[in-house]
Amino acid sequence: MTNTMIAAKKVIACIDASPYAQATCDAAIWATQKLQAPLAVLHVLHRAVHHTAADLSGSIGLGSQEALLQQLADLDQQKNKLSLEKGRLMLDAAKARAEQAGISQVEEKLRHGQLVDTLAELADNIRLVVLGKRGRNSAEAHGHMGMYLEQVIRTLHKPILITQQSFTAPKRIMLAYDGSATALKSLEMLAQSPLCQGLPVHLVMAGANTAASSAQMAQAATILQNAGFATTVAIVGGEPETVLHQYQQAQHIDLLVMGAYGHSRIRQFIVGSTTTAMISKAKCALLVLR
Repeated sequence: MTNTMIAAKKVIACIDASPYAQATCDAAIWATQKLQAPLAVLHVLHRAVHHTAADLSGSIGLGSQEALLQQLADLDQQKNKLSLEKGRLMLDAAKARAEQAGISQVEEKLRHGQLVDTLAELADNIRLVVLGKRGRNSAEAHGHMGMYLEQVIRTLHKPILITQQSFTAPKRIMLAYDGSATALKSLEMLAQSPLCQGLPVHLVMAGANTAASSAQMAQAATILQNAGFATTVAIVGGEPETVLHQYQQAQHIDLLVMGAYGHSRIRQFIVGSTTTAMISKAKCALLVLR
């Protein structure tokens, strides 16, 4: 393996025992093939929470308490071994799925700790993070984000591809745009990346259709068109968290692309201090750019 291959930044697929794991693998496989980047599958084992027994020496005897504590310690050890084995099996299955799709080299990463901390440690070697909208502990919380997703977006300054419970290769994408400097940076990232090359782009702004907004959209569309994207431009009136999703569903958009932070109303609805409505309501895969 060459030094270039060793140094190449990876697509990281974050999997757990949730209904999103298979879609996460499929999205990461698609991204790996589009980006021509190495693929790693990651499973993070949370640190064990050790059981403690109340002081029962006065009621059942000191010897009985010591025996109970030993049994609890043995049970923790058995659970840890089982979690470790389940993690290895999940990673092996993800690797086999990627290899079946034609990816010859897949790295498996099994770590202890917290997902956010682990991704922060790996950040220098990450090109794209792929994870499900919700994880195992919040898989049934429909209409909401997973408990770790917002933390990952806030902490990691990397593009993040968020999947629903199923994933198919996108046929058309939508970029939510508001004309700000941050939005322009996201647009330029999209234009320069091979991830979505060849796909038609719907460039959509939520707000009033004014001369200024039309000029901003025309400038943005030119950047995408010069990068080879077939571009449709739309300005839709209404609240961003409502009209953007309505447009996405009406136009059968497979992938919604947005910037993560900024002062505009659009990005406040992505990850802000008061709401995460855009991600929570998304019905398709969503690419968050930093």
